[in-house]
Amino acid sequence: MSNNPHDPQNDPRRDLFPAPHQGQEGRHLTIARNQAISVDTRLGDPVAETEDNIDLLSYWHILLKRRWTVLGVLAIVFLTSLVGTLLTTPIYRATSILQIDRQTIQVMNNVQGVMPAEDSYADDFYQTQYELLKSRALAQRVVAQLGLVESGQLEKMQPGSPWQKLMGLFGRDTDNTQNTVHPSNALPGSDKAARENELAGTFAVGVNIEPIRNSRLVRIHYDSPDPAFSQKAANAIAESYISRNLEHKAGSTTYAKGYLEDRLKELKIKLEDSERKLVEFAQKEQIIGTSGSEDGATLTQQNLQSLNAAYAKAQEERIRAEARWTEAQATSGLNMAMNAGSTPNTFVLSLQENRSKLMAEYQDKLKLYKPAYPVMVQLKSQIDELDKQIATEAGNMRSGVRAQYLAAIKAESMLATQLNSLKSDVLDQDGRSIQYNIFKREVDTNRQLYDALLQRYKEIGITGGITNNNVSIVDRAQMGWKFKPDLLRNLMVAMMVGLVMGCLLALVFEYLDDSLKSPEDIEKILGLSILGVIPKLKEPQTPTSALTDLRGAFTEAYRSVRTALQFSTDKGVPRVLLITSASPGEGKSTTARALAQNIAELGRRVLIVDCDLRNPSLHRHFNADNSTGLTNFLAGAIKPMDLIQKTDIPNLSYLSTGPLPPNPAELLMGSKLVSFLTVAVEKFDQIIIDGPPILGLADAPILANRASATLIVVEAGETRVAVAKNAIKRLYAARAHLVGAIMTKYSAKQHSGYGYGAGDYDYYSYGGVAKERLTKQ
Repeated sequence: MSNNPHDPQNDPRRDLFPAPHQGQEGRHLTIARNQAISVDTRLGDPVAETEDNIDLLSYWHILLKRRWTVLGVLAIVFLTSLVGTLLTTPIYRATSILQIDRQTIQVMNNVQGVMPAEDSYADDFYQTQYELLKSRALAQRVVAQLGLVESGQLEKMQPGSPWQKLMGLFGRDTDNTQNTVHPSNALPGSDKAARENELAGTFAVGVNIEPIRNSRLVRIHYDSPDPAFSQKAANAIAESYISRNLEHKAGSTTYAKGYLEDRLKELKIKLEDSERKLVEFAQKEQIIGTSGSEDGATLTQQNLQSLNAAYAKAQEERIRAEARWTEAQATSGLNMAMNAGSTPNTFVLSLQENRSKLMAEYQDKLKLYKPAYPVMVQLKSQIDELDKQIATEAGNMRSGVRAQYLAAIKAESMLATQLNSLKSDVLDQDGRSIQYNIFKREVDTNRQLYDALLQRYKEIGITGGITNNNVSIVDRAQMGWKFKPDLLRNLMVAMMVGLVMGCLLALVFEYLDDSLKSPEDIEKILGLSILGVIPKLKEPQTPTSALTDLRGAFTEAYRSVRTALQFSTDKGVPRVLLITSASPGEGKSTTARALAQNIAELGRRVLIVDCDLRNPSLHRHFNADNSTGLTNFLAGAIKPMDLIQKTDIPNLSYLSTGPLPPNPAELLMGSKLVSFLTVAVEKFDQIIIDGPPILGLADAPILANRASATLIVVEAGETRVAVAKNAIKRLYAARAHLVGAIMTKYSAKQHSGYGYGAGDYDYYSYGGVAKERLTKQ
């Protein structure tokens, strides 16, 4: 065995103090005194344990907890809106309705180019009209029409601010210089137009344009403190808009006529100059044009065209004559007579008819007579004579066809010779007509432009006297009605805004508040078991008086902690239990005293030791003497049993701190504290140590290392998360065994609404008997 007093094998408490309990909900690791401990594994990761789903119930509990913040913001916004509404000058609204049409009933169509051509389905037309109704120019026109510069009525109606009215209620004067009236005749050197322009901005503030959906109607609202002026202004806006629309159209026509007159004068001079140049060039080059020609051809060109047409016709006649002559050469006399031309020869037909009759008579008589018979011979001679006549007539017809063919050839030849001669003249003239054509095209272009503008000018002259108006008043404005302020609506809006702002502010405060507010925070954020929740006492109740009430919720809460400690280890309540907290004032001394009292009620011998060697408090709770105590034993040779004091509570003994030392940590680090605990364990069943706070001091980690188990106290709503985490890290660094934590000064209404998260700790009395209830939702 080693002689090292810090060796765990030489620890005299090794057989007296049970080993730390293992497997408590997976939160605690076995603490080996001779091994390094990972501090980070002891603390729960709140980010990893946070659920992705939004817990609406938790938000509701936050709002309930901070209900006074929500109600306060709601009240401030509500009262501000109420006062502001009551102090606001009433505004009256008058409305006139206009009908704006894109097309009007027209006597004549608009002249293209004078009035803009617009798409009937475009929305930009109506949007343009709405902006014109709200324009500063129209407002200035209405100001001049109503004579507001001279009357000063617009300045008189300007309402003062709510602050000025509030000061007026208390009899205090405020600066009303902005409401001072400055008539135009009272302003030295002022320009009336400039003043109208200045008032136009003020007047336009009251104008509100509201198009009626799916119609051509638009409402013109005007808001002012004077209902009669609102009516007058709304009607004046409609009338001025109609007047402006008519003037705009008339001005467009006048401008177009003036513009066209100037252009006509310019084009007339230009046309005359171009015609003079054309005539001079034609005389110089001997180019004769024809006024009736549509294509502007000269006389020579027209002759060439006519001769070319005649030559083509002669060619056609020659071809036809040649075809007839060829046919005549290949056709017999009778066929020639029958097919000559489009009309057969009637003389030949009559000869042929007579021949047919004689031939038929000859055939009939041939049956009776022989050919030499005189009658037969006479018929034969008549037939032969007819054949000669037919042949003679066919020859005459063939000669006529040949003569026509020769005449066609000659006519074609003559036309070809003349055509070739005329072509040379035309080509020569074409070479000299290039500049002539340039001059002629310029004349034609200028004449077309001049004629078009002259026609346009005449149309404008006719339509200019007809004024088209596409705007009309449907309803004139009546006496203005009170438009604002609407007290009921403003208060409802204020309540909604105040409620939303209050809820947001409450959530912001909750987000900025990083304290541990509920038992769930201890379990989720610190990773410790929650052994109990101690309710917050109401004034003027004190912990001492609350502990005397055996049926009260305060006492029942500590009994619940006692019960939880019995199951914190496999051997029950740890023999040496240290009660500590992260910072002062969290209720650790009260917890130590209450647990000691409750365990002593079970008949067990309990010793409570005040180890807060810097700020002891237990001697005040027990009304005991603190002149001697633990420090006397640690610094001297007094026996510890001689320092222990009896209390009024059966089975409960008390050891005070004694005189406060200058170096508490050095006293606690010595071996005498271990010796004292070894002896105390043999004399008492339970030892409870009231230790000092953890942060900033070395005392608590030393005591946690010496004790069997440590119970940390957390004050609801006061202990910061970072402070508690640092405290737990220091305890684990000292190889302390944390059995869990308890939450003190907890109020369900204050810290978590009317309940919190997964559990609700409620202590109550039923039927005159103190009960304890732990419900898990």
